[in-house]
Amino acid sequence: MSTVAAASQTKPFDRTEINWDKLNKTKFYAVGAGIFSGITVALYPISVVKTRLQVVSKNSTERNAFSVIRGLLKAEGIPGLYRGFSTVITGAIPARVIFLTALETTKVAAFSVVEPLKVSEPTQAAIANGLAGLTASLLSQAVVVPIDVISQKLMVQGYSGHASYNGGLDVARKVLRSDGIRGLYRGFGLSVMTYSPTSAVWWATYGSSQRVIWRFLGHGSESDGTPPSQWEIMLVQTGGGIFAGATASCITTPLDTIKTRLQVMGNEKRPTTKQVVKQLIADDGWLGLYRGLGPRFFSMSLWGTSMILAYEFLKRSCTQEYSAHHL
Repeated sequence: MSTVAAASQTKPFDRTEINWDKLNKTKFYAVGAGIFSGITVALYPISVVKTRLQVVSKNSTERNAFSVIRGLLKAEGIPGLYRGFSTVITGAIPARVIFLTALETTKVAAFSVVEPLKVSEPTQAAIANGLAGLTASLLSQAVVVPIDVISQKLMVQGYSGHASYNGGLDVARKVLRSDGIRGLYRGFGLSVMTYSPTSAVWWATYGSSQRVIWRFLGHGSESDGTPPSQWEIMLVQTGGGIFAGATASCITTPLDTIKTRLQVMGNEKRPTTKQVVKQLIADDGWLGLYRGLGPRFFSMSLWGTSMILAYEFLKRSCTQEYSAHHL
């Protein structure tokens, strides 16, 4: 069979799946750190707004995203939208290294296990990507949770009775003095229960939705003719990212709301998970569990789309073949 004929029979998602062994690891980590830091800068204010909405008291006047943004800008200007940013960006690099390494290595292993199973390709992709996302999130929580605790306290400092701090180190020092190392891991169980399923749902949905979209576009069989263009690939990846972000945010927002409130409460209050849930329901009914859904939905969809396009571009640009071709 000719090279052209072989390429024409390659499924589009086979062409876009770049395995771990094909990547230039040094370039992957170095370029990835820059790309994802840039995305974090662009989307960080959405996290601040979401966090403040999740901890707002019942009688506060800031009950929607626009009023929170208006209040922050009026009080502090643009820096108000970046409370806790330095802490997040510092911790993001090691967390991202752990996450991406675990994601890629687990995905390869998971695909080798599920491929012999007699299930559809979207199902195979959902299982393999879901397991990879779950594992990556579990392993990265050791870094993510302390960063979350510190940054979220900075996001809500002086707001609705919350304490004020002089930066991330001051938060860490006060938390360690009052509650020991356990204080930096407050909400760890809920973080695992929130982020790990979120990551699993996100990556499973992303992997399977791409296959479904390709089939809908007529590129799903071995007899495909013309390979899809780079623009088609990017559009399909964008669609998968949006769908994955929307699905994950709708499923896991209640757990995220509870986790956030547990992490930002002062040590003197120390509510239990059950008390947090009862208070949210007492204030706003069952919809209280979905506080911040709008910003989180927007953030996860936008972050997911931006992240996956950057991630897929990063993988393409860091393949050994690509690097050798461009030397």
